[in-house]
Amino acid sequence: MSWLPSVIGSVALWTGGALLLAAATVIGPDRLRGLRGDLGRRLWRSRRALAALGVVLVASAVGRSSLHVVSRLWGLQLTGLIYAIEGEFVGRLQATLVAPELTAYFSAIYVYGYAFLLSFPFLAYLALPRTVALRRLLVAYTFNYAIGLAIYTVVFAHGPRNLNVATSLLFTHNPEFTALTSEINKPTNVFPSLHTSLSVTVAAFALLTREEYPRWTPLALWISTSVVIATMYLGIHWLIDVIGGIALALGAVSLSYRIVEPDDEAGDGPGDKTDGDEVAGDA
Repeated sequence: MSWLPSVIGSVALWTGGALLLAAATVIGPDRLRGLRGDLGRRLWRSRRALAALGVVLVASAVGRSSLHVVSRLWGLQLTGLIYAIEGEFVGRLQATLVAPELTAYFSAIYVYGYAFLLSFPFLAYLALPRTVALRRLLVAYTFNYAIGLAIYTVVFAHGPRNLNVATSLLFTHNPEFTALTSEINKPTNVFPSLHTSLSVTVAAFALLTREEYPRWTPLALWISTSVVIATMYLGIHWLIDVIGGIALALGAVSLSYRIVEPDDEAGDGPGDKTDGDEVAGDA
Protein backbone atom coordinates (compact mmCIF):
# COMPACT_ATOMS: atom_id res chain seq x y z
CA MET A 1 0.00 0.00 0.00
CA SER A 2 1.32 3.42 -0.98
CA TRP A 3 2.31 5.85 1.75
CA LEU A 4 1.60 8.84 -0.52
CA PRO A 5 -2.03 9.55 0.50
CA SER A 6 -1.25 9.36 4.20
CA VAL A 7 1.84 11.53 3.86
CA ILE A 8 -0.04 14.15 1.84
CA GLY A 9 -2.85 14.07 4.39
CA SER A 10 -0.38 14.49 7.24
CA VAL A 11 1.36 17.42 5.56
CA ALA A 12 -1.97 19.08 4.78
CA LEU A 13 -3.20 18.61 8.35
CA TRP A 14 -0.10 19.97 10.05
CA THR A 15 0.36 22.81 7.55
CA GLY A 16 -3.29 23.79 7.81
CA GLY A 17 -3.12 23.88 11.60
CA ALA A 18 0.05 25.97 11.54
CA LEU A 19 -1.51 28.38 9.04
CA LEU A 20 -4.55 28.88 11.26
CA LEU A 21 -2.38 29.57 14.28
CA ALA A 22 -0.09 31.94 12.39
CA ALA A 23 -3.03 33.72 10.81
CA ALA A 24 -4.48 34.46 14.22
CA THR A 25 -1.22 35.53 15.87
CA VAL A 26 0.75 37.10 13.00
CA ILE A 27 -1.81 38.46 10.53
CA GLY A 28 -4.42 39.39 13.10
CA PRO A 29 -8.25 39.57 13.02
CA ASP A 30 -8.48 43.05 11.50
CA ARG A 31 -6.52 42.16 8.38
CA LEU A 32 -8.34 38.85 8.08
CA ARG A 33 -11.68 40.64 8.15
CA GLY A 34 -10.44 43.03 5.49
CA LEU A 35 -9.32 40.09 3.37
CA ARG A 36 -12.73 38.47 3.56
CA GLY A 37 -14.39 41.49 1.96
CA ASP A 38 -11.65 42.21 -0.57
CA LEU A 39 -10.34 38.81 -1.61
CA GLY A 40 -11.58 38.88 -5.19
CA ARG A 41 -10.03 42.24 -5.99
CA ARG A 42 -6.64 41.29 -4.57
CA LEU A 43 -6.54 37.99 -6.45
CA TRP A 44 -7.59 39.76 -9.63
CA ARG A 45 -4.79 42.28 -9.30
CA SER A 46 -2.33 39.43 -8.80
CA ARG A 47 -3.70 37.33 -11.66
CA ARG A 48 -0.69 37.68 -13.96
CA ALA A 49 1.82 36.68 -11.31
CA LEU A 50 -0.44 33.80 -10.24
CA ALA A 51 -0.77 32.63 -13.84
CA ALA A 52 2.99 32.78 -14.43
CA LEU A 53 3.69 30.71 -11.33
CA GLY A 54 0.98 28.23 -12.30
CA VAL A 55 2.45 27.78 -15.79
CA VAL A 56 5.93 27.11 -14.39
CA LEU A 57 4.64 24.62 -11.81
CA VAL A 58 2.59 22.75 -14.41
CA ALA A 59 5.53 22.71 -16.83
CA SER A 60 7.75 21.35 -14.07
CA ALA A 61 5.28 18.62 -13.16
CA VAL A 62 4.58 17.58 -16.75
CA GLY A 63 8.09 17.87 -18.17
CA ARG A 64 10.18 16.79 -15.19
CA SER A 65 10.73 13.22 -16.39
CA SER A 66 11.57 14.24 -19.96
CA LEU A 67 13.97 16.94 -18.82
CA HIS A 68 15.60 14.42 -16.47
CA VAL A 69 16.32 12.19 -19.47
CA VAL A 70 17.79 15.15 -21.36
CA SER A 71 19.94 16.02 -18.36
CA ARG A 72 21.16 12.43 -17.95
CA LEU A 73 22.10 12.10 -21.63
CA TRP A 74 23.49 15.55 -22.44
CA GLY A 75 23.78 17.45 -19.17
CA LEU A 76 27.02 18.42 -17.48
CA GLN A 77 28.10 15.52 -15.25
CA LEU A 78 29.24 17.49 -12.21
CA THR A 79 29.03 15.03 -9.31
CA GLY A 80 32.75 14.34 -9.40
CA LEU A 81 33.64 18.02 -9.67
CA ILE A 82 31.43 18.95 -6.73
CA TYR A 83 32.98 16.22 -4.62
CA ALA A 84 36.48 17.26 -5.66
CA ILE A 85 35.81 20.83 -4.57
CA GLU A 86 33.83 20.14 -1.41
CA GLY A 87 35.02 16.76 -0.25
CA GLU A 88 33.57 15.33 2.96
CA PHE A 89 32.07 18.54 4.37
CA VAL A 90 28.48 17.27 4.53
CA GLY A 91 29.58 13.94 5.99
CA ARG A 92 31.61 15.67 8.69
CA LEU A 93 28.73 18.03 9.46
CA GLN A 94 26.35 15.12 9.80
CA ALA A 95 28.74 13.09 11.95
CA THR A 96 29.31 16.09 14.24
CA LEU A 97 25.63 16.90 14.78
CA VAL A 98 23.83 13.59 14.40
CA ALA A 99 21.41 12.75 17.21
CA PRO A 100 17.94 11.17 17.23
CA GLU A 101 16.34 14.41 18.41
CA LEU A 102 18.01 16.49 15.69
CA THR A 103 17.12 13.93 13.04
CA ALA A 104 13.45 14.09 14.08
CA TYR A 105 13.55 17.91 14.16
CA PHE A 106 15.26 18.41 10.80
CA SER A 107 13.09 15.75 9.13
CA ALA A 108 9.95 17.55 10.31
CA ILE A 109 11.38 20.91 9.26
CA TYR A 110 12.36 19.60 5.81
CA VAL A 111 8.81 18.41 5.10
CA TYR A 112 6.28 20.15 7.37
CA GLY A 113 8.18 23.32 8.19
CA TYR A 114 9.06 23.88 4.54
CA ALA A 115 5.43 23.50 3.42
CA PHE A 116 4.32 26.03 6.03
CA LEU A 117 7.18 28.41 5.24
CA LEU A 118 6.24 28.59 1.56
CA SER A 119 2.48 28.82 2.03
CA PHE A 120 2.12 31.30 4.89
CA PRO A 121 3.63 34.34 3.08
CA PHE A 122 1.02 33.94 0.34
CA LEU A 123 -1.75 34.26 2.92
CA ALA A 124 0.03 37.02 4.84
CA TYR A 125 0.65 39.22 1.80
CA LEU A 126 -2.80 38.51 0.44
CA ALA A 127 -4.12 39.97 3.69
CA LEU A 128 -2.41 43.30 2.98
CA PRO A 129 -4.58 45.91 1.20
CA ARG A 130 -1.79 46.63 -1.27
CA THR A 131 -0.87 43.73 -3.54
CA VAL A 132 2.71 44.66 -4.41
CA ALA A 133 4.29 42.36 -1.78
CA LEU A 134 2.13 39.42 -2.89
CA ARG A 135 2.95 39.95 -6.56
CA ARG A 136 6.65 40.27 -5.83
CA LEU A 137 6.58 37.04 -3.82
CA LEU A 138 4.82 35.16 -6.61
CA VAL A 139 7.24 36.49 -9.22
CA ALA A 140 10.20 35.50 -7.02
CA TYR A 141 8.75 31.99 -6.62
CA THR A 142 8.33 31.80 -10.40
CA PHE A 143 11.96 32.75 -11.02
CA ASN A 144 13.15 30.21 -8.45
CA TYR A 145 11.27 27.36 -10.08
CA ALA A 146 11.93 28.38 -13.69
CA ILE A 147 15.66 29.00 -13.28
CA GLY A 148 16.03 25.97 -11.03
CA LEU A 149 14.34 23.74 -13.60
CA ALA A 150 16.58 25.09 -16.35
CA ILE A 151 19.73 24.43 -14.32
CA TYR A 152 18.54 20.94 -13.40
CA THR A 153 18.28 20.23 -17.12
CA VAL A 154 21.81 21.48 -17.78
CA VAL A 155 23.48 20.02 -14.66
CA PHE A 156 23.35 16.31 -13.81
CA ALA A 157 24.64 15.61 -10.32
CA HIS A 158 23.96 13.25 -7.43
CA GLY A 159 23.72 14.29 -3.80
CA PRO A 160 26.14 13.27 -1.04
CA ARG A 161 23.91 10.40 0.09
CA ASN A 162 24.29 8.78 -3.33
CA LEU A 163 28.09 8.77 -3.00
CA ASN A 164 27.99 7.44 0.57
CA VAL A 165 29.56 10.70 1.72
CA ALA A 166 26.61 11.07 4.11
CA THR A 167 23.76 8.91 5.36
CA SER A 168 20.27 9.50 3.99
CA LEU A 169 18.83 10.25 7.43
CA LEU A 170 15.48 11.51 6.14
CA PHE A 171 14.60 8.30 4.33
CA THR A 172 16.30 6.00 6.83
CA HIS A 173 14.24 7.29 9.75
CA ASN A 174 11.16 8.40 7.77
CA PRO A 175 10.85 6.03 4.79
CA GLU A 176 7.28 7.19 4.17
CA PHE A 177 8.62 10.56 3.01
CA THR A 178 10.15 8.81 0.00
CA ALA A 179 6.67 8.49 -1.50
CA LEU A 180 6.24 12.27 -1.40
CA THR A 181 9.71 13.39 -2.47
CA SER A 182 9.82 10.95 -5.39
CA GLU A 183 6.64 12.54 -6.75
CA ILE A 184 7.99 16.08 -6.75
CA ASN A 185 11.69 15.69 -7.41
CA LYS A 186 14.46 13.58 -8.92
CA PRO A 187 17.54 12.38 -6.99
CA THR A 188 19.81 14.20 -9.47
CA ASN A 189 18.10 17.55 -8.98
CA VAL A 190 20.57 18.76 -6.39
CA PHE A 191 22.22 21.90 -7.81
CA PRO A 192 20.96 24.37 -6.84
CA SER A 193 18.98 23.40 -3.74
CA LEU A 194 15.43 24.66 -4.30
CA HIS A 195 14.63 23.99 -0.65
CA THR A 196 17.36 26.49 0.13
CA SER A 197 16.47 29.02 -2.55
CA LEU A 198 12.78 29.16 -1.72
CA SER A 199 13.42 29.26 2.03
CA VAL A 200 15.93 32.09 1.65
CA THR A 201 13.47 33.88 -0.64
CA VAL A 202 10.84 33.78 2.11
CA ALA A 203 13.39 34.96 4.68
CA ALA A 204 14.40 37.87 2.44
CA PHE A 205 10.78 38.92 2.01
CA ALA A 206 10.21 38.62 5.76
CA LEU A 207 13.07 41.06 6.33
CA LEU A 208 11.90 43.41 3.60
CA THR A 209 8.32 43.46 4.96
CA ARG A 210 9.18 43.37 8.67
CA GLU A 211 7.26 46.59 9.32
CA GLU A 212 4.03 44.93 8.18
CA TYR A 213 4.66 41.64 10.03
CA PRO A 214 7.28 42.08 12.78
CA ARG A 215 6.27 38.77 14.42
CA TRP A 216 6.78 36.85 11.20
CA THR A 217 10.37 37.96 10.62
CA PRO A 218 12.12 36.02 13.43
CA LEU A 219 9.94 32.96 12.83
CA ALA A 220 10.67 32.97 9.09
CA LEU A 221 14.39 33.39 9.73
CA TRP A 222 14.38 30.50 12.20
CA ILE A 223 12.50 28.09 9.94
CA SER A 224 14.39 29.06 6.78
CA THR A 225 17.75 28.65 8.50
CA SER A 226 16.62 25.27 9.84
CA VAL A 227 15.58 24.16 6.34
CA VAL A 228 18.95 25.17 4.90
CA ILE A 229 20.81 23.20 7.57
CA ALA A 230 18.40 20.27 7.19
CA THR A 231 19.25 19.86 3.49
CA MET A 232 22.84 19.05 4.47
CA TYR A 233 22.25 17.38 7.83
CA LEU A 234 19.88 14.89 6.20
CA GLY A 235 22.46 14.11 3.50
CA ILE A 236 20.36 15.47 0.62
CA HIS A 237 22.44 18.40 -0.64
CA TRP A 238 26.05 19.50 -0.88
CA LEU A 239 27.21 22.79 0.58
CA ILE A 240 27.75 23.93 -3.03
CA ASP A 241 24.07 23.23 -3.71
CA VAL A 242 23.14 25.41 -0.74
CA ILE A 243 25.39 28.25 -1.89
CA GLY A 244 23.83 28.01 -5.35
CA GLY A 245 20.37 28.09 -3.78
CA ILE A 246 21.19 31.23 -1.78
CA ALA A 247 22.48 32.95 -4.93
CA LEU A 248 19.34 31.93 -6.82
CA ALA A 249 17.12 33.27 -4.04
CA LEU A 250 18.83 36.65 -3.90
CA GLY A 251 18.68 36.95 -7.67
CA ALA A 252 15.00 36.01 -7.77
CA VAL A 253 14.10 38.53 -5.06
CA SER A 254 16.09 41.25 -6.79
CA LEU A 255 14.40 40.53 -10.14
CA SER A 256 10.96 40.54 -8.53
CA TYR A 257 11.58 44.01 -7.10
CA ARG A 258 12.77 45.27 -10.48
CA ILE A 259 9.78 43.84 -12.35
CA VAL A 260 6.95 44.64 -9.92
CA GLU A 261 7.03 48.37 -9.27
CA PRO A 262 4.98 50.10 -6.55
CA ASP A 263 4.82 53.35 -8.51
CA ASP A 264 1.05 53.17 -9.02
CA GLU A 265 0.09 51.76 -5.63
CA ALA A 266 -1.40 55.01 -4.35
CA GLY A 267 -4.91 53.90 -5.21
CA ASP A 268 -4.46 50.35 -4.07
CA GLY A 269 -6.62 50.67 -0.97
CA PRO A 270 -9.51 48.45 0.08
CA GLY A 271 -12.11 50.69 -1.51
CA ASP A 272 -10.40 51.16 -4.85
CA LYS A 273 -11.95 49.15 -7.67
CA THR A 274 -9.57 50.11 -10.47
CA ASP A 275 -6.82 47.96 -11.86
CA GLY A 276 -4.21 50.66 -11.75
CA ASP A 277 -1.57 48.80 -9.82
CA GLU A 278 -1.08 46.05 -12.37
CA VAL A 279 2.42 46.14 -13.80
CA ALA A 280 2.79 44.97 -17.35
CA GLY A 281 5.82 42.88 -16.58
CA ASP A 282 4.69 41.30 -13.32
CA ALA A 283 4.24 37.93 -14.92
